[in-house]
Formats: sequence, C-alpha cells, structure tokens
Amino acid sequence: MASKNTTARRAARIRRKVKALSGGRPRLSVFRSSKNIYAQVIDDSKGHTVAAASSIDPDFKGKGGTDSEAAATVGKLIAERAKKAGIKDVVFDRGRYIYHGRVKALADAAREGGLNF
Repeated sequence: MASKNTTARRAARIRRKVKALSGGRPRLSVFRSSKNIYAQVIDDSKGHTVAAASSIDPDFKGKGGTDSEAAATVGKLIAERAKKAGIKDVVFDRGRYIYHGRVKALADAAREGGLNF
C-alpha cells in the first residue's frame, strides 16, 4: 500500500488509533471541504451511520455566517441528532485535519450540545 498519498495515510493512521481507543463507542467523524463541513456519528460494530449533519442540510439553511460559525451550528445539529438517537458518548475522529479552526469549532459545539468525548 505504498501508493497511498500522505493525506490518506494520515487519515488511516488517525482512524486506526481512534478505533483502537473507542471501547465500543460510536465515532464522530468530520469531513471538511473548502466550502462545507460534514459530521457523522458512525457505529463501527454495525457498520452504519447513526446520525449525520452538514452545512448543506435543509435544517441548516439561513444559519450560516463565517466558516467557524457554520461549523459550530453543524456541531450543535449533530449533538442534537445523536442525543435523539440515544447516543451521548462518542470518540472524536478528526480524520486528516488538524484540531484547529472549523474542526475545533464543531467539536466544541458538539460538547456544548451534550456529547461526551
């Protein structure tokens, strides 16, 4: 697997560590593009998404603002949807992104919304 690029290797390394430390808790995975940010709560034991939220979600319309404000809104949405699904403890999977800016804003808002990680 030497052909993987650096970002894919970094994401795989982070995900491997997160899964090893999860202890059966679902994973809060974050993806950010240049314009939008997405979050999913994934149950790896069953292999499916429990809750999802993004900045292109219909519930998000009109709540934009700066990129960090949008990420914070998505964090609140994902926390609300995860709690509705009966999940309050998760493991944060930042993927290949550093814990800074929009990723940090989403994580802080999810914590304020009631998720524990």
